[in-house]
Amino acid sequence: MPLTILAIESSCDDTSAAVVKDGYLLSNLIAGQDVHRSYGGVVPELASRAHQANIVPVVDQALSKAGVHSTDIDAVAFTRGPGLLGSLLVGTSFAKGFALAMNIPLVEVNHLHAHVFSHWLREKGSDGSTPSLPFLCLLVSGGHTQLIVVDEHMKLNEIGSTIDDAAGEAFDKCAKVMGMPYPGGPHIDRLASGGDPERFSFTRPSIGKLDYSFSGLKTNFLYFLRDELKKNNAFIDDNKEDLSASIQKTIIDILVDKLVIASRETGIKEIGIAGGVAANSGLRKKISLLARDEGWQIYLPELRYTTDNAAMIAITGYFKYLDNDYAGQDVVPRARLKI
Repeated sequence: MPLTILAIESSCDDTSAAVVKDGYLLSNLIAGQDVHRSYGGVVPELASRAHQANIVPVVDQALSKAGVHSTDIDAVAFTRGPGLLGSLLVGTSFAKGFALAMNIPLVEVNHLHAHVFSHWLREKGSDGSTPSLPFLCLLVSGGHTQLIVVDEHMKLNEIGSTIDDAAGEAFDKCAKVMGMPYPGGPHIDRLASGGDPERFSFTRPSIGKLDYSFSGLKTNFLYFLRDELKKNNAFIDDNKEDLSASIQKTIIDILVDKLVIASRETGIKEIGIAGGVAANSGLRKKISLLARDEGWQIYLPELRYTTDNAAMIAITGYFKYLDNDYAGQDVVPRARLKI
């Protein structure tokens, strides 16, 4: 019998729904929220209201594009956390209501697990390979920076994490002080392509072997700009490409140096990256170059699967369903949820 999963993702400011059938993705719809751009970041109350308006039409379109009816769905998976509590409540409530109305199982998904499991997404007609286990993944986004070992599909082990800020936050905050709009990471990536990454040097943390820290780098960058602007009030505009290239190189070097150590210590050569920062062109290029030197088999997710999306929730829910790992109607969202 075919197994069809409907998935809901609403952890932050994107409302997304996807359908997976027998492990293959049939649809993945996302409704964004441009309202936050003028505020320089996501406003939780506005996000939850937008989710309420978007979730029904997004699910309807996901089912329609997949060519399935609500009665064809065998289970509904949803993001339980981590994320913005108000946003999670909308997705959780919809999933619970849908499962109850259709009398089908409910599957809760950890958003962090789902980013890692984006590497197992498949589409009909595609020849993309999926990782062999054990698998080492660098999960890097605006809220998380972690090194994760996947020993089995439902057995994930965090071996390193940031002790303060995430890499994605460092990108966005450094972009903000240079006057770039939110989210700033993609703007730095674009400008970096025309800059000299060796032009400026910034501080690098000295902490635990597999842990990360980016708060000191953000402070160093801020103070560096403050001092240079005292000498030349047009310093940022005159050097924006070189500044972008230099800060991007620093962040990427911090990320990949720990990844190399983790690979050598664990002996794992199956390597992947996930999360929003996995879309960064500099990081993807650096990982590809390292693969040759370290003998890695690398997995770089398609750009559309690096940001928050329901497709990754769907494939994770699919594996959990196969393990009979269901949630009850009393399940509640969690703003903080670890691997």
